[in-house]
Amino acid sequence: MAAKKMLKVRQTGSPIRRPQDQRATLVGLGLRKIGQVRELEDTPSVRGMIRKISHMVEIVED
Repeated sequence: MAAKKMLKVRQTGSPIRRPQDQRATLVGLGLRKIGQVRELEDTPSVRGMIRKISHMVEIVED
């Protein structure tokens, strides 16, 4: 059984003065504070969420 591919995502921007759907996307990814890092499964839905708020997050390389 193959291991699941994971992504590390870091929040780099503030949700202040952003549309409500972008704030909700951050919360959906489990991000609350600038600098917080979450390890998420690499799925098309997670990739889409990251793409939607790409100006507020970055993918961290190991």
